[in-house]
Amino acid sequence: MGDFTFTVSKTCPICGEATRVVKTKSKLSVVKTDEDFCVHYKDFNPYLYKIWFCEHCGYAADEKTFLGSMPVTHKRKIKEFLDQKKLGLEFVEERGVPDAVAAFKLAIFYAEMLEQPLAKRAGMYLELAWIYRYSEEQEKEQEMMEKAAEFYDRSLMTERYPIGGMTDDTALYLVGAIYTRLQNYEKATQYLSRLIGDQGLRERDIQLYKRTRDLWQTIRELKPE
Repeated sequence: MGDFTFTVSKTCPICGEATRVVKTKSKLSVVKTDEDFCVHYKDFNPYLYKIWFCEHCGYAADEKTFLGSMPVTHKRKIKEFLDQKKLGLEFVEERGVPDAVAAFKLAIFYAEMLEQPLAKRAGMYLELAWIYRYSEEQEKEQEMMEKAAEFYDRSLMTERYPIGGMTDDTALYLVGAIYTRLQNYEKATQYLSRLIGDQGLRERDIQLYKRTRDLWQTIRELKPE
């Protein structure tokens, strides 16, 4: 396992204790990337380690949120909740799917509690779908993709982008890609047509323009007449 990961100690932003977390090494060989940006790596699934959690109090978040600054009110809210509950997850160096799923569900729970952006929550549901994709649990993957699509959809209607480095163009494309994978070609077409009809996309993001065009073509081939 040491080929792909290493363990470090970090301070929990909630309880202040030092907790062990597993980081993945950056040199991983890519096999392919799906239309919804899920990257398949050779012999390893880094998505299992995306969420860090404190082995003492049970707080969980992605690395950026875990290490970032948190408003005092947010800290207090989580602390008050954790004072009532015992949530410490068992620290394991080598995570299996159940460990990763438990960590993701906890992180989503805290994201809901703190009313983090819908786009951020959508991203977590999508990455959870990717974990199920790796382990070939299609029904669960589908369920999480539907959640991700629903959250991106609500986000696009109510939130101002960019959010967490993602533009609204990327979010539109992603929902289209998710619906394509869910074989809901009508919904996929609704989202992608907004990008296809946008004359400025080619100038703004040529890569995304090409991806959108390719996916549009794929849908046309897949769509029953």
